[in-house]
Amino acid sequence: MIHVDNVCKTYEMGEMQVHALRGVSLDIQAGEFVTIMGPSGSGKSTLMNLLGCLDTPTSGSYRLEGQDVSHLSQRALAAIRNKRIGFVFQGFNLLARTPAQRQVELPLTYAGLSAAERRARAKGALEAVGLGDRLKHKPDELSGGQQQRVAIARALATDPSIILADEPTGNLDTRTGAEVLELFQGLNDQGITVIFVTHNPETAQYSKRILTIRDGLVERDEPVH
Repeated sequence: MIHVDNVCKTYEMGEMQVHALRGVSLDIQAGEFVTIMGPSGSGKSTLMNLLGCLDTPTSGSYRLEGQDVSHLSQRALAAIRNKRIGFVFQGFNLLARTPAQRQVELPLTYAGLSAAERRARAKGALEAVGLGDRLKHKPDELSGGQQQRVAIARALATDPSIILADEPTGNLDTRTGAEVLELFQGLNDQGITVIFVTHNPETAQYSKRILTIRDGLVERDEPVH
């Protein structure tokens, strides 16, 4: 599903160059549950941005489901993100005064679905994460764990083949975080490819494979025992 070959990413900071990735190669198969770990500044967030088609490499190639997406336009990348990739972030990224069902509908407005189809799919996604009785609740009426479930439902609504989650339990207490991680495990059991980016070893243990990034390179690639 994902084939990354000798990818480098360099940022121009004035007269200085920052080499965020220095030749990363990796493969992720459909249906895998992978965690990308590494200290601050290791390049893991840059790698996530590339895998999520939020950015393009300076050199090297990235093939997503057989398509070379290394040098596509921003418009083409946006279309791929909307159809194939669901994003979940640490900060939930919910709109303050918008009910849960409408939050989940928003990505579907770009997919050409009718209003009735959008409502039905959003309702189904919220039911899938255990929030079928919270469709009309706004973020300030939901717990942190429920807000993250809304964010996961929003990621699921477009029926993506990949979910990318950046520190998905970073703002949650231990028990609520464990519930959210078990939800991701359930989604992976249904065949969705899940990729975590985290610095938390406990979060990584819910996945099946850990890629450790250091100084812009893959330092280790190990199964979770």
